[in-house]
Amino acid sequence: MPVVIYNVSISLDGFCAGVDQSIEHPLGIGGEKLHIWIRELAAWRKSAGLSGGAENENTAVLERDDDLGALVMGRNMFGGGPGPWSDWRGWWGEDPPFHLPVYVVTHYPREVLVMGDTSFTFVTDGPERALELAKDRAGNRNVGVCGGASTARALLYRGLIDEMMFHIVPTTLGAGVRLFELGGEPMSFQQKSVAEGPGVLHVVYTVQHT
Repeated sequence: MPVVIYNVSISLDGFCAGVDQSIEHPLGIGGEKLHIWIRELAAWRKSAGLSGGAENENTAVLERDDDLGALVMGRNMFGGGPGPWSDWRGWWGEDPPFHLPVYVVTHYPREVLVMGDTSFTFVTDGPERALELAKDRAGNRNVGVCGGASTARALLYRGLIDEMMFHIVPTTLGAGVRLFELGGEPMSFQQKSVAEGPGVLHVVYTVQHT
C-alpha cells in the first residue's frame, strides 16, 4: 500500500531551518549547516551539475529508493519570496533534480511550470488538497513531502503522513523554524530503521496513528 513519507534534516534543538529565510539565505541564517552532509556527496553534486565530492555511508541514504510517484513541498522550499509570484523558477536551474510531478503549497495562483521532466503545480487550497492531488498522480507509488515545516506539520497533525525520515545533524541553531511546535499535539512514533554517516544520523519512524 502506498505511503506518505516526510524527509527532513533537523538540528539537535529541533529546527529544520534558521531565522530570516530569504533568497540570499534560503535555509535561514545558519540553516545551511543542516545540509552539509548531503552537499558534500558526489552523487548530490553530480545531480547539481558539479564535479567532485565524497562517497560514504550517506550516499546510500541519498540514493535510497522510496518509489516516489509525486512530491509535495511548501512555498519556502520552492522559493521566490512571499507574496504574489514573480518569474521565479526555483533554486535548481532549468533541470530540477526531482524528475517527478511536484505540488507546491501556496496562497497565490500560478500556471503549471514544466522544467525538464519535473512539473510544478501550484496549489492554493491548502496542504491536504496538494497531497490529494499528489496521491492521485502517484497512483500505486509513494508520495514524498519535503521542505516547508508548516506544510508537513499540518499534514502530520491530520494523520496524513505515514513515515518520517529525520537526518539528525549534531548542531544547534538556537532559533528558527521548528517542525514540532512547543505545546503542540502529543504524538507517538515507532523506529523503523537507523543508519549512521559522517556528520549525521538517519532515523526512519513510522507514525502511530490513533
